[in-house]
Amino acid sequence: MRPVHLRSGPARRPSSLATLLLAAASFGPATAFAADAEPPVTPAPVTLSPVTVTGNAADPAPAGLALDRPNTGGSRLDLTPLETPASVEVISGRTIRDRGQTSVIEAVTQNATGFTSLAAPGNGGSSLATRGFAGHGSVMQLYDGTRLYVGSGTVTFPFDSWSAERIEVLRGPASVLYGEGAIGGVINVVPKRPTADARHEAMVAIGTDGTRRTAFGSGGPVGEKLSYRLDVSGNRSNGWVDRGDMKNLAVSGAVRLQATPDFAVTLSNDYGDQQPQEYFGTPLINGGLNDALRHRNYNVADSAIRYRDNWTQLKAEWAVSDALTLRNTAYHLTSHRHWKDVESYAWIPATQRIQRSSYIEIYHDQRQVGDRFDATWRGSLFGLKNEMVGGFDLNRIEFKHTNNSPYGGSSSVDPFDPAPGLFLNSAGTSPRSRSRTRQYALFAEDRLSLTPQLALVGGIRYDAPTVERWDLVANSSYTKDFHATSWRTGAVYEVVPGLALYGQYATAVDPVGNLISLSPAQKDFELSTGRQLEIGVKQSFLEGRGEWTLAAYRLVKDKLLTTDPNRPAVTMQVGRQSARGLEASLSLGLWEGVRVDVNGALLQAKYDDFTQTVSGRAVSYAGNVPTGVPERTANIWGSWAFLPGWEARAGVQYVGKTYADAANTSVRPAYTVVNAGLDYHPTDNTKLSLRAYNLFDEVYAVAGGTTSWVLGRPRSAELAFSMTF
Repeated sequence: MRPVHLRSGPARRPSSLATLLLAAASFGPATAFAADAEPPVTPAPVTLSPVTVTGNAADPAPAGLALDRPNTGGSRLDLTPLETPASVEVISGRTIRDRGQTSVIEAVTQNATGFTSLAAPGNGGSSLATRGFAGHGSVMQLYDGTRLYVGSGTVTFPFDSWSAERIEVLRGPASVLYGEGAIGGVINVVPKRPTADARHEAMVAIGTDGTRRTAFGSGGPVGEKLSYRLDVSGNRSNGWVDRGDMKNLAVSGAVRLQATPDFAVTLSNDYGDQQPQEYFGTPLINGGLNDALRHRNYNVADSAIRYRDNWTQLKAEWAVSDALTLRNTAYHLTSHRHWKDVESYAWIPATQRIQRSSYIEIYHDQRQVGDRFDATWRGSLFGLKNEMVGGFDLNRIEFKHTNNSPYGGSSSVDPFDPAPGLFLNSAGTSPRSRSRTRQYALFAEDRLSLTPQLALVGGIRYDAPTVERWDLVANSSYTKDFHATSWRTGAVYEVVPGLALYGQYATAVDPVGNLISLSPAQKDFELSTGRQLEIGVKQSFLEGRGEWTLAAYRLVKDKLLTTDPNRPAVTMQVGRQSARGLEASLSLGLWEGVRVDVNGALLQAKYDDFTQTVSGRAVSYAGNVPTGVPERTANIWGSWAFLPGWEARAGVQYVGKTYADAANTSVRPAYTVVNAGLDYHPTDNTKLSLRAYNLFDEVYAVAGGTTSWVLGRPRSAELAFSMTF
């Protein structure tokens, strides 16, 4: 065995094997393993040295689009965005923390092109929209390259950005990489990992609404072969609505054993505990917002929301030779979620009061066990340079849903002085359903360099999930097998060094509902299918100080559930939804100490064939804009180091109007939010930061229906002290 070297910067990193597959043969009714890991890494071509992880805690690439840095979110071959025929962005951890973005959702929507938030308590505060498609069933979230399966439309991990080394974003279909449920795009949160050199940082902050934040991070070697990383962050606040107390805790730890120069094993564990604001929205008065209700909370006094997630991962890496690398990842995830709230609010003109309904108590108990193996070969094919990766995923997910369906109870309150009252539970809370999902997938990806300038990149994936679901009330059950093949093919042509043209055709599959909580009414339908054609250009110029991208695409999704126009009580799977758009981004260092980052997306999204039953009649919504999808978005950030030790920055986020219903009768207005910050460095390793959020106190809605909206954060401020040592 020869040592290998993981190159920093634009070079590719080598891979290694992983702890051999945790008994794939035992995958069956009792036990199963699945995985999703970071894509393979590449052995350096000449001199080799021990496997090491580079760059994690140091927050590399603090500015720019990172077009020349390898990423794991857009390809399993560890390609750079310039080498990938798709729209890929990398947001560095340093950028996120410099801009005061404490949550993953803030980091994605305020930095990445074309992503917007639909965050609400019911979806775990993590739902996103992009390229005309919205929700966890179409925009997938990964942690360290591994897919998190969605139960009942809710994802609650990861949420805190402190431990993120970077966030990778892929726009467009990603089923060929990660399976069903990613037609719109993917975000991949990559955590900090152990490093060979010692790095430590800490932060404390105080802010308006009684906000307090504390965070600590430490990493480095423990002897010659062992290294570690530990990150802890906690947040508390009184919230910006009445009775809006919130708190959360995130702990991330990892140890890495460099057993031999070319073999390494990493054991990590990540834990999250959230108790967000128990706020489910603000009721509309005569169809619009009343500013006097902005800080009112219409939930009950004994409401409860809590999410607890724990993720354990064992990753082994082995660089067998210059040409062959192997990797295996085994993991175990548990999620426990609890809601007890009154969730629906409607203005009643006759009584001039707010009618509250949907007294809902829900528990989610979810366990996901998985294993993933892949092998990467780098050599030649017919005398041409070729890189190929292939492998498999295995997953087993158990999900239990406990609730108080049919969610009865109602009450009315004064809109301006709502008496909270107590939770009403007429049906009683008990286990209602249980499911077990077993999934396996085979995948492959290849990059063939026809010339030094022209490369073909393609991939294929076969998925075969099986869902078993038990109705614990009706004492019934079903078993459903799904099969899907996704593929993509594309080409990248480097016109001159740093300037690349690309084109891609990709297919995708989405579930008609969340796969692991698929209802009996949905079990007989197939997976929805999608296809996308995309062309674009990317360039890095001025020796990396400037980068820009431009992409045009058309994306179509077929087999939507829709009402039979002639039989309103019958559901068919013949609907269609489509989107086409332009996306552009620019990052430019104008001169020393001054940088501007700009991106924007123009979108035309519509239902091509979609009918719903309204008051017993079939109503066509063909031509309407899908719900929750803005057709105009933009982000602008500027920073200026105007004096030694001083830096100012400001950001503008624009989100166009969205529709809250398929009929397009309820409109959530467009909004513009301005954030700003000022940093002062008393010493080289300390920093004072004053940040203002929503500087002009915009009143805006990020989610909601036709009778109430979930509002975004009002104007607030924060003072933080951070240091490295």
